[in-house]
Amino acid sequence: MDTDYAIIGGGVVGLSVAWGLLSRGRTVTVLDGDDGSFRASRGNFGLVWVQSKGMNQPCYARWSQRSAAIWAGFAEELAANTGQAVPLEQKGGYDLHFSEETLHATVEKYETLKAQLDGDYPFEVLGHNALRIEEPHIGPKVVGAILHHQDGHANPLKLLQALAADVRRMGGRVLTGKTVTAVTKPDAFRITCADGTTLGAGRVILSAGLGAAQLGPSMGFKAPIRPQRGQVLITEKLPKLINRPSLIARQVDEGGIQIGATNEEVGHDDRVTQPGLSGLAAEAIAAYPALARAQLVRSWGALRVLSPDGLPIYQESAEMPGAFLVTCHSGITLAAAHARLLPDWLEGTEAAPDLEVFSESRFAVS
Repeated sequence: MDTDYAIIGGGVVGLSVAWGLLSRGRTVTVLDGDDGSFRASRGNFGLVWVQSKGMNQPCYARWSQRSAAIWAGFAEELAANTGQAVPLEQKGGYDLHFSEETLHATVEKYETLKAQLDGDYPFEVLGHNALRIEEPHIGPKVVGAILHHQDGHANPLKLLQALAADVRRMGGRVLTGKTVTAVTKPDAFRITCADGTTLGAGRVILSAGLGAAQLGPSMGFKAPIRPQRGQVLITEKLPKLINRPSLIARQVDEGGIQIGATNEEVGHDDRVTQPGLSGLAAEAIAAYPALARAQLVRSWGALRVLSPDGLPIYQESAEMPGAFLVTCHSGITLAAAHARLLPDWLEGTEAAPDLEVFSESRFAVS
């Protein structure tokens, strides 16, 4: 056996789990794909977000809340260990609305969820005038917003960079350019890569994002993962324009405005399109008219990793005990939970969080 844990997938999810296991004294090898791999970690919106999570499953809201609550400490430890800052701001975030009808309907759903969470769902409703005090550049078409106080945003690329650096600092091996073609278990696990690399491991974690759909069934997982394209626009660096992030736009720590994102069911097509980008620009200008004068510097399309119900999947294989599927759409929000809490579940300790609601049994066909 070469390593205690082999982690297939070196994005934010895989590296967060690797970091947590290394912190517990385990040996870890991360097998990351090549430059042609779809990489949600390099194309996401960077939100640390609780609002709207778990509308139909309160356990997901609680899981997101637990992660958001420990995110700052996680970022501080990464920065202290590596000397690489992980910019984070958690002073709330907005759900902006352009009609009173959608605002009131969403508030009703939030009140229902708040009751299911025993009142632990801190939000307030801001009418246009109250919102304008908080956001002087908001446009007249925005009738109001829901301000959720547990929300925030981070720099996802700097998080990825710091995670990779700290995993290596703690003795983790990160092997890049590795496409895993087979996982077998004659005794210990044996992992085979397309370039001939083989690796022995006591346990295996499949956190390869969209790649889990191909490899998962051979390991005993359903892995019902699908891609969803999100297009994003980035402006030039600007003076302070937006104080808190929303799902429409956020001002990043470096000064640019990030605008997004679309939700498109187009398979594995991660290209940008003129209609997609035009729609994003129009909505952003409706929310913040000053953006009409901003210069755009780049755009991209990236593929989300989605399960049928949008919730994470945490599953140990019945066919290959010791093999785990760990996949989610909200890799940034859940990074702290995956680093601090999920290793207890993987190790089966007394402190393990109850994640049964996120197992693949919810996809069983009667």
